[in-house]
Amino acid sequence: MSERHLELSLDKRGVSCTVLLLDDRAPLTCAAVWEALPLSGDVYHAKYARNEIYALFPPFAESEPPLENPTVTPIPGDLCYFTFSGAELGTKAYGYGTPQQSTVVDLALFYERNNLLLNGDVGWVPGIVWGQVVEGLDAMAEACQDLWRKGAEGETLSFRRA
Repeated sequence: MSERHLELSLDKRGVSCTVLLLDDRAPLTCAAVWEALPLSGDVYHAKYARNEIYALFPPFAESEPPLENPTVTPIPGDLCYFTFSGAELGTKAYGYGTPQQSTVVDLALFYERNNLLLNGDVGWVPGIVWGQVVEGLDAMAEACQDLWRKGAEGETLSFRRA
């Protein structure tokens, strides 16, 4: 299989980066994401994992991928896939306004070092590393810091085939 890439963008800020899908390490996750593209949703900045932005989506795979290529210490440029039940995100502490009613898929970008996927409510939260930014991480990281400092309101995180 030849390499597959996607474009990840913060639409309002006009910033994007190129992501290499890690088909050799997370083939089922990559296939699920690839078939679901394009995807776009409200962006959030992490509270617990530090240097992470993400969007939440309804499940899109025929069956959720297994925990392939897992990590609890993502590095800059890693894209991770998480699945959460509505109950896991139901507390107001997460800041979504209303509790999630069903299972959600969290597609996340880690843009800087020193991330630890440890949540005070549930403990370790391993993610599936399914992509790696190969171009444009510096500009995206700067935009992510701007999002952290100025807010995410009205901003979307989009995933498109490149």
